Amino acid sequence: MSSNDLRFYIDGAWVKPALPRQIDVINPATETPAGSISLGSEMDVDGAVAAARRAFESYSQLSLTERMALLARIIEQYERRIPEIAEAVTAEMGSPAGFARSFHASAPVSVLKQMIEILRTYEFERPLGTTLLVREPIGVCGLITPWNAPVAAVMGKMAPALAAGCTVVVKPSEVAPLSCIILAEVLHSAGVPKGVFNLVNGDGATVGQRIAAHPDIDMVSFTGSTRAGVLVAKAAADSVKRVHQELGGKSANIILPDADIETVVAAGLQRCYVGGGQSCQAPTRMLVHRSQQERAFASAKAAAGAVKVGDPRDPQTTMGPVVNEAQFKKVQRLIGSGIEEGATLVTGGLGRPDGLSRGYYVRPTVFGNVGRHFTIAQEEIFGPVLSILPYETEEEAISIANDTLYGLAGWVYSADLNHARAVARKMRTGRVYLNGAPPDPAAPFGGYKRSGNGREGGVFGFESYLELKALLGSGSTA
Repeated sequence: MSSNDLRFYIDGAWVKPALPRQIDVINPATETPAGSISLGSEMDVDGAVAAARRAFESYSQLSLTERMALLARIIEQYERRIPEIAEAVTAEMGSPAGFARSFHASAPVSVLKQMIEILRTYEFERPLGTTLLVREPIGVCGLITPWNAPVAAVMGKMAPALAAGCTVVVKPSEVAPLSCIILAEVLHSAGVPKGVFNLVNGDGATVGQRIAAHPDIDMVSFTGSTRAGVLVAKAAADSVKRVHQELGGKSANIILPDADIETVVAAGLQRCYVGGGQSCQAPTRMLVHRSQQERAFASAKAAAGAVKVGDPRDPQTTMGPVVNEAQFKKVQRLIGSGIEEGATLVTGGLGRPDGLSRGYYVRPTVFGNVGRHFTIAQEEIFGPVLSILPYETEEEAISIANDTLYGLAGWVYSADLNHARAVARKMRTGRVYLNGAPPDPAAPFGGYKRSGNGREGGVFGFESYLELKALLGSGSTA
């Protein structure tokens, strides 16, 4: 691993922690250390924020051409290290090697490229009658990111922040921080001015809390659980900073009766299982007309049976372990609750898959006849567990889909696209995928209700890092 694992990146240099405190990063496939990091203190955060505040004065004044050139240099340096980043992700969170390379390591480049294109055309100033509207960088941003997308989540926040002219203090998850250390090395190699990007590893209770509460941070962007998001918002309230949150989800997948049931059930299960089910927008609630339930069970069981669970370094593996022991125990508890509350266990269940006695591996699981208020239909599981819920009418399906605290994403399948679109409009969720549409990196990403506030992605994410100023009397409408 990197020689910088036990240090933090502050003010353009790798520095030792103020208070030495070390923890191991556990490889979930082997249950052995993949590396070690230092946990930061409030003093480390204070140093990083001070550096970011100093750097903001000059960095915010860089021309658009200079910022675009910087992003281009970051792309050049980043692409050289994609194989290392992918290996680190596999080691720290158990992502299968191919997915670690294609999604975790390679896909973030598109965010940088997108920001360059936005800077080429974005209208930072425009008249409104006799007023000139001006958009300016918000300032110093605290970025707190999760373990399930350790590089992609940082890039999704950092790239638009740097493009906007902001400076940042980043706290990756202490569960999967190794790939982000490589990212910091990339930024240093690209010549990011000192203090513009700062990395402090640590836990949420210390480093995360200090970032959220820090009076010299102008905005905090957090991705993680709703429980932790509430704590971030409360800590941020005293300084009245902007708070952007992408939180939990319990996404519904409404399969209308005219859809090809066998095909779309298999597709829905595969999307549910992406990343071992450790995805905030995973369609974990599959809504099927009661008359089609048995066909759905058969299709889901066959699709789950085709999943190859095992060593994430094996090219044949399509699902690795969940991220750690705590997550494994949570998923097991929720599978147990599904059985106890009377759902039909279609396939999978408690324990590890056959032949795997070590590592935090979960059996690909499908439940049928799940009631809308069952625990597995309401609580975010973050594991490979699909719940199939029956409905009688379209109105009931929409009601079930909306009967959750969350509202991050949704899916609708129908042979009639207009029909699917009409149903999607009634879903209280930030985005809806129609007929298995692929992700669109330019589309806004964020949720309704307790799935958070604000949006990431494309110009919507970019504008999250801008303030709006009105210069009255700056001109005329003539």
